Amino acid sequence: MSKRFLTLSIAALTAIPVWATCPAVTGPDAGGEFLHLFERSAYEQQNSCRLSFSANPASAELNRRILGNPELPSLEQRLPKEPLIIAPYERIGQYGGVLDGISKATESGTSDLLSVRHVNLVRFSDDLSTIVPNVARSWEWNDDFTELTLHLREGHKWSDGEPFTAEDIAFWYNHLIMDKEITGAPKDRFLSDGKPMKVEALSPTQVRFTTNAPRPGLTAMFATDYAQPFQPKHLLGRFHPAINPEADTLAKSLGFDNGYAALKFYYGQSDWKDIPTPLLKDKEQVKRLLAAGFPAVAPTLESHIVVEESLEGRRLVANPYFFQVDTAGNQLPYINEINEVYIGDEDIQTAKMIAGEVDYKAQAVNLPSAPVLLENRQQGNYEVALRPMVPLPTLAFNLTDKDAEKRALFNELDFRRAMSLGINREQINKVAFFGLGKPMQYTAFDPDTAPFVTDAQKTAYIEHDPERARALLDKIGLKDQDGDGWRDLPSGKRFELDIRYATQGIATKVVEIVAANWRELSVRTSIKEVTSDEYRSSQTANDLSVLSWAMGRPQPVLASDPSWLTPPYGTYFDLRTGMEWARYLQTDGQEGSRPPQTVMDMLSLAEAFTRAELGSEESAEVGRKIAQLTVDDLFIIGTVKAVSPVYYSKKLKNFELPKTSSYDYYRMYPYLPTQWFLEE
Repeated sequence: MSKRFLTLSIAALTAIPVWATCPAVTGPDAGGEFLHLFERSAYEQQNSCRLSFSANPASAELNRRILGNPELPSLEQRLPKEPLIIAPYERIGQYGGVLDGISKATESGTSDLLSVRHVNLVRFSDDLSTIVPNVARSWEWNDDFTELTLHLREGHKWSDGEPFTAEDIAFWYNHLIMDKEITGAPKDRFLSDGKPMKVEALSPTQVRFTTNAPRPGLTAMFATDYAQPFQPKHLLGRFHPAINPEADTLAKSLGFDNGYAALKFYYGQSDWKDIPTPLLKDKEQVKRLLAAGFPAVAPTLESHIVVEESLEGRRLVANPYFFQVDTAGNQLPYINEINEVYIGDEDIQTAKMIAGEVDYKAQAVNLPSAPVLLENRQQGNYEVALRPMVPLPTLAFNLTDKDAEKRALFNELDFRRAMSLGINREQINKVAFFGLGKPMQYTAFDPDTAPFVTDAQKTAYIEHDPERARALLDKIGLKDQDGDGWRDLPSGKRFELDIRYATQGIATKVVEIVAANWRELSVRTSIKEVTSDEYRSSQTANDLSVLSWAMGRPQPVLASDPSWLTPPYGTYFDLRTGMEWARYLQTDGQEGSRPPQTVMDMLSLAEAFTRAELGSEESAEVGRKIAQLTVDDLFIIGTVKAVSPVYYSKKLKNFELPKTSSYDYYRMYPYLPTQWFLEE
């Protein structure tokens, strides 16, 4: 070999970059386009390194507990080509442990722990304003916000190892959400201009949503919504007659009546994902499925999957195919298991928290519990922080009440104004919220995320003015006609307000004070605490005259789903009034009762708000009009915007306190709970 050639060879070798091991960066200053997030290629390029991957040592053991799952391949075969890289909040975590949590029941108060394992196409970053990648790597809109194209991760897999592709998104929309046999009428947030969107898989990693009108809030919906816009076509499609001509035959061979019965067994009858799993529904049917090679629970993309469930609680284990890794290449999540116990009694829940038997809890922890929780922090080895709530406790009257005379009374604007003026919000703030809240009228928007809401709107009819309230009640004929000291209906019949409430939606102290305030107006008022399930069932059946729940949404939520602005003013899980108005609108006037013109005006404004780009002057102008119409109507009456406790164990590391204590950004979802770990 010549000296010249040797010299050239050495020069060529030194020109080749030497790829180092990637640095395990942590904290908010890790760099990258988005806070705490990197795509693999960008991370490696930024740090001139190659990332190698490590699995949880317990992965195989945990996988064996996922009933029906096959044996695990290598980690490289389980991760997507471009896993999402997470820079932990504080430090690289350690594997293991069980996250202990409490819910009210199988479908009540469960969002705390759902949000810990939840994934969606995108999410809000912990600044609660920036939408960032998650299941989707990236996305783009066309110029008029009528086409949203999402790009998925090549090689992403379901928890059973089967490929996750754009077909799973198209299947979810076209064959589950839009199939009346499965979900009935689709929710407004899944429609555009009242009609179905076009959802098509362009390739295994590209899916396009085409809307009927501009829908810039669609990405915000995906970032906050509890429903997951993907379902495993490789499993559920086998039971869908439109996908598999032999669906009914297959289902019958497994003990189902038909394919749809099998679909509902796995998927349920709602976009609400926290229905009881097959493990709770029918254990004998699960045995038949397992014997035939089918999974016990539908595969998931979430960080944990259910492996046990009873009426007392559920157990989940880490998803061995989860698509996120930390900056050291360790597959997430760090925490092996989630143990969710169902406890409906608030006192027992508080006792368990004081004893340190819970690792994280925020939902349905009411402020009156804060003093005793704060007092016992040291012995229970936990912390309690108070965070502002997005919604505020509200009340409403049933505008389509089954009792015709009550219905007429509730539709009198002066009645609603009188009852608002009769509420002593300063007393509520002092007694129920320790003076930490702020009296406020319901404006539909959370004013903290909607700066266009004016002070006049926030304070409309919130002063405590019982004298004016009594005058308004007298004016509409609600007077004491039999001399017993209580107001009677104009017909002379007894009038009483029966408030049935659930502590998941409103604190007992708030209800007690409101009831006492209304009695001071000579309005006979009684209260009764019920479970959230009882409350929701009665409300949906139109059996309640007085409604109560925490209401008010951030503007990104209302921009993506205007259902809180129109009858019945929320979902099954919210305060709902005007149920018969809603039925009229849903059936094009064939059923129910026609709403007043103000409702029709709000329908137009709500549609305009969804079409405007968030943050624009057009969006702000429409938002102000919506807030004004809301306080003018007083269909829903606000009380006090307060703070709420967030409870967390000192063992829980990489835990970031949320900016709000609320459901609206899906609780802990923006704060990367997949990088939590437990340290004894």
